[in-house]
Amino acid sequence: MRPTIKDVARDSGVSVATVSRIVNGLPGYSPETRKKVMKVIEDLGYKPNAVARNLVSRKTSTIGVLLPQLSSHFAAKLLQGIEDEAHNRRYSVVVCNTDSNGKRTQDYLELLREKQVEGILFASELLTDEYAETLQGFGIPAAVIATTSHVPSIPFIKVDDEAASYSAVQFLIENGHQRIGMISGTKHDPISGIPRIKGLKKAFSENGIPFEEELIEYGDFGFRSGYEAMERLYRSNPELTAVFAASDEMALGILSFCYEKGMKVPDDLSVIGYDDTDIATMSIPPLTTVHQPIQEMGTDAVRMLMKMIDGNQPESRFMAYRITKRNSVKNLT
Repeated sequence: MRPTIKDVARDSGVSVATVSRIVNGLPGYSPETRKKVMKVIEDLGYKPNAVARNLVSRKTSTIGVLLPQLSSHFAAKLLQGIEDEAHNRRYSVVVCNTDSNGKRTQDYLELLREKQVEGILFASELLTDEYAETLQGFGIPAAVIATTSHVPSIPFIKVDDEAASYSAVQFLIENGHQRIGMISGTKHDPISGIPRIKGLKKAFSENGIPFEEELIEYGDFGFRSGYEAMERLYRSNPELTAVFAASDEMALGILSFCYEKGMKVPDDLSVIGYDDTDIATMSIPPLTTVHQPIQEMGTDAVRMLMKMIDGNQPESRFMAYRITKRNSVKNLT
C-alpha cells in the first residue's frame, strides 16, 4: 500500500501538521525535526499529494489554452509550440476546444478558473468585451495568440495579417498576374478575414488593378470550403490566372478542384496559400504560401504568459512573416 502522510508522522514521532509544513516548505519546526522527517519520507518512499501541495502554495503549474478548431493543422502546430515550452518549464496544459463559433468559450473560461490555472492563452478567436471583462475579473494573467487585443493588460502575439496578405498578392502581381481571385475565411471575420481582404485591396490599388467583389469567395479555412468556394469563383471568373487562399487547407481545396477539372497548377492557374503548415510541402505541386511562425508563436506566447505570472507586463508584438516559394505559382512575365 502506498505510504501516507499519517505513516510519515507516526514513524517520525511528530504531528501530521508538522509533516505538512515541512513538505510544503513552511516554517515552524527545528532543523533536527526536518532532517528526521525527510529521512522517514525517503525510507518509506512517500510522495506528497500534488493537489494538496498546490492548495497550500496556491501554485498549480497549469495553464489553460482556448482554441476554436483543434482539428486544424494551424491549431496542431500552435499547440506543439505551447506544450513544448510549457513542458520545459514544468507546466501542464489544459486544452479547451471552444468550437468553430466559440459557443463554449464562456463556459470554458469558468472551468479554467475553477481549476485554478495560473494563466490563460486565448487563441484565434475574437477577444470580445465580454471575454476581456471575464478574464480581468478572474485576476488571472492572460494573453491572446493570432488575434488582437484592445485591452492593454491582455497582450497579443500575431502576424500582421493585412501586411502579409498584401505581400502575397504583390508576389502574384510581380509574377505577371493581373486577374487574381481570393478565397477568404469567414465573411466579416475581423481576425483573419477582413485584414487579409484589406491587404489584397491595397495591393490592387497600388498596382492600378480594379477591385471587384465577385473576385472574392468565402470559406471557413477548411479544405472542403476551399473546394466549394473555388467552384463558385471559377464559375463567375473563368479567366483568373491566380488565386490567393487565406489558409493552406483552403488552398489544397483549390488544388483538388483543379485536379478534378483537368486544370494544371501552376500552368493553368497559380495558387498561393497562407500559414505554411506541413501540408504545404505535401501537396502536388508543393504550395507557395505565406509563412507565419505558428509554432514559434505558441512558444513565445507561453514565455509572455510566464512573465506575467512573475509579475511583469510584456508588450504586444507582431511576428515576422515571409513568402515561402515552392511550385504552385507560375511567372507570366
